[in-house]
Amino acid sequence: MTQPHVEFPEHRSLGTVAMQWHGNRLELLDQRLLPNEEVWLTLDSASGVATCIRDMVVRGAPAIGISAAYGVALAARQATGEHWALSIEAAIKELAESRPTAVNLFWALNLMQKALFECRTPEAAVLRLAEAAIRIHEDDINANLTMAEHALAVMEEDSPFSVLTHCNTGALATGGYGTALGVIRRLHEAGRLRQVYADETRPWLQGSRLTAWELMRDNIPVTLNTDGAAACILAQGHVKWVIVGADRITANGDVANKIGTYSLAILARHHKVRFMVVAPFSTLDMSLSSGQSILIEERDGTEVREIRGHALAPEGVEVFNPVFDITPAALIDVIVTERGVVRNPCATGMKTLFED
Repeated sequence: MTQPHVEFPEHRSLGTVAMQWHGNRLELLDQRLLPNEEVWLTLDSASGVATCIRDMVVRGAPAIGISAAYGVALAARQATGEHWALSIEAAIKELAESRPTAVNLFWALNLMQKALFECRTPEAAVLRLAEAAIRIHEDDINANLTMAEHALAVMEEDSPFSVLTHCNTGALATGGYGTALGVIRRLHEAGRLRQVYADETRPWLQGSRLTAWELMRDNIPVTLNTDGAAACILAQGHVKWVIVGADRITANGDVANKIGTYSLAILARHHKVRFMVVAPFSTLDMSLSSGQSILIEERDGTEVREIRGHALAPEGVEVFNPVFDITPAALIDVIVTERGVVRNPCATGMKTLFED
């Protein structure tokens, strides 16, 4: 049986490729080692993909969902015997448990579960689930491109201006191009970008290791700053927009995103800088009325006490290490999805977007 294969070439408009599907295996760029090393891991099982998601080999809500979808496709290749469907469902459960906050993970797995229901034989599942995963990947890239156009239409500034972003929301965090970083990429292509300020984003340093790396590879002007310097930068008056992504958006417009996003929203409101959240429609979770209902993942304190084995704090000191925080809708000027834009988000606006 010919296996579906997809390989998105490195192209300036898409940014750096973070994953490659080869029909019988998935290759993931190990983002923990960037920017010093570019190492690709080859995976042939759902368990391997789940481990990579849990250990942050792959990160970013859209990329997590896409990787999990490919993980289900890999599980189909190993499913044999009378209970082949049950083994695929067990793989879906294992993948769902890899990260609790990113709703894209569950959205993608739900689509894969529906595709599985359509399969009557293990041979059909191999083909059908690979096709479904590829479609999720392709749809994500198209959504990123559409979101970038929606976002630029919202920004009224004609002359080039500066922006500030947090964490990494580029091609590395998605199927390609990026969400918030995709908007920044499009601003640069349109000649409307003056400068990007990238928060380093402790404790995993996605801003310094990944965002700065992506932007420099694409010759987009970027200045790296500590998270604590954001207030000083906004006070200078050059930054007109703070642009971030999201891991989950609730029915009232509250946003769960990388820890430190809430602080940026408060700073932006104080300095009269507009605040934009860019995320695919799959990030919306209308089952939750507000951000207070979101389960916030906490990770091991070693991530804060150390960097790659080098101690930064006294051994054994107690650590508070939430991965995400909740930014209230009242602090957000606009939420951009591929299906449209919600200004000054609230429950009514989010519901209208969802119904449309």
